[in-house]
Amino acid sequence: MALDSVRLGELLARIGDGKIQLPVFQRDWKWDDDRIRAILATVALDFPLGVVMTLECGGEVQFKARPLAGTPAQPSAEPEQLLLDGQQRLTSLYRALYSDTPVDTMDSRNKPLRRWYYIDIQAAAEDGADLEESIWSVPEDKAVRDDFGRRVALDLTTRESECAAGMFPLNLAFDVTKTNGWMFQYTGGSEQRQALWTRFQEQVLNRITQFQVPMIKLPKETSKVAVCTVFEKVNTGGVILNVFELLTATYAGDREYSAAHEGNDFNLRDDWDAIRGKLSAAYPVLEGLESTDFLQAIALASSWERRNAVLESRAIGPVPAVGCKRKDLLNLPLASYEAWSPRIAAALEWVGGFLGRQRIFQKMDLPYRTQLVPLAAIRAALGAETDQPEVEAKLQRWYWCGVLGEMYSGSIETRFTRDVEEVLDWVHGRLTDRTLPDTVDRADFGEQRLTSMVSRNSAAYKGIYALLIKQGAVDWYFSSAPIDQELVEGQNIDIRTIFPKGWKSPVPVENLDSKLSSIVNKTALSHRASTSQGKRAPGAYLELMAREYGQPDDWFDDIVGTHLVSPKLLRANDFDAFYADRVDRLLKLVGEAMGRPVTRTSHGDDLEG
Repeated sequence: MALDSVRLGELLARIGDGKIQLPVFQRDWKWDDDRIRAILATVALDFPLGVVMTLECGGEVQFKARPLAGTPAQPSAEPEQLLLDGQQRLTSLYRALYSDTPVDTMDSRNKPLRRWYYIDIQAAAEDGADLEESIWSVPEDKAVRDDFGRRVALDLTTRESECAAGMFPLNLAFDVTKTNGWMFQYTGGSEQRQALWTRFQEQVLNRITQFQVPMIKLPKETSKVAVCTVFEKVNTGGVILNVFELLTATYAGDREYSAAHEGNDFNLRDDWDAIRGKLSAAYPVLEGLESTDFLQAIALASSWERRNAVLESRAIGPVPAVGCKRKDLLNLPLASYEAWSPRIAAALEWVGGFLGRQRIFQKMDLPYRTQLVPLAAIRAALGAETDQPEVEAKLQRWYWCGVLGEMYSGSIETRFTRDVEEVLDWVHGRLTDRTLPDTVDRADFGEQRLTSMVSRNSAAYKGIYALLIKQGAVDWYFSSAPIDQELVEGQNIDIRTIFPKGWKSPVPVENLDSKLSSIVNKTALSHRASTSQGKRAPGAYLELMAREYGQPDDWFDDIVGTHLVSPKLLRANDFDAFYADRVDRLLKLVGEAMGRPVTRTSHGDDLEG
């Protein structure tokens, strides 16, 4: 990586010729009129512009390229360098200083404008001139009107009128022949104008034409990982170069694919958008999946398959690692993506069904989006084997240990790899140093964690909500059957309080407000049922509900009991007894999901799952 200084004129000429282009991951140029005037003043004052960065073409990184906006370069032009950082600045300067067409920009309210840029020679040449104020943004027709738009206050429609007004068109700055022709017409033999032009040329125009741009030039030997890292550290305003954007540009530049598909490029974004659209339409819980999740699942499954093949062959030599870190994704060939993409897409469809069986139906109720990455890779590796009851039981246990043990809250890429390897070995009876995968073995949950959870910020909070539905909770209003996806989506089933928030206990209750907010005092109820509760004490609203719904008390109490709640304690409005009883019931529910006993610290005994 070298830092050079390049003449602005040389840089703009190479941009116009298509020798410097953009990788396709760069978003479109979009600078407003004020910012363009400001950067023109920066150059005219010879102030620092900021470093730009390019990558030499022809190396390991082969991006699909496109010319900068507003240049005459053809898309077929072969670039020598790709502009990684500096698009907004250089495009603005090219279009204002080098182009013979007006600049497509916008005002401060994002209203589209087409503008030419001029500089007032006399104002700019004065000592202590405010150059930004000397630079004029002129409409496309070159007629500057008054504030009411009725009268032309300044006519710049001809060379003669430009010269008469002393307004130099900045897009001539780097064309010596046109600049000299304009100057001769402007001075017209006038000594006063000649002196003014000389001062303007020395103080302003020469600064523009001799302006130096600091440039970092990455050599073609630069690796993909290095490009990604350097770009993110140096970039000053464009798109953050994530792995997906980089692979999009890399795959689009894959010459083998293009040759095999009649010159067409592979569009990773279109491919992923189609996959995501199909998945989210079938399973709303998957709406939040990100492109990187998909790529990581591919990397995990494909690298595991390579590792497994070497292990089974008992070949001598290094065993490939399972991985999905940045370097693994950047080194994922298009051929591997094409081979694995359909398998991971199918695996994610299975994941959507798996989540439904855990009674997780909506994006907002998904405990961990990231845990779906290894789950999809595991399904892709196992295929239909996951449909066997004993295999799905293991996957459910692993899943709930990850959720309730909150194992995906910290650094996750290492856990991705460990889970894929260990869960697959667990399914096939190949764990050598322990009987359980690390996520299952180390997951921990107890009373203190249960009583501290008050919001969806916790994965375990969402998990207990789903487990309550899974174990057979029936809504207190729509009570014909256990809660399912149709009821969740159609009747606004959500996490709602049992003793209403703000309820006042007739007897002192320690930490009542925090306990009322705890997941212990919450369950899955429809908005209609919650409305019937109001702010009444449970004993009052249960009696009202049973009467309103026309149900016998004992039958209604059975419905209430499906939420792991004692109707007797609710009817007595005994919050302390209710709370202690429900803690026991929820800890047993957690223990069953995790396949291990959990500890009730206030009792000091283990509750078997």
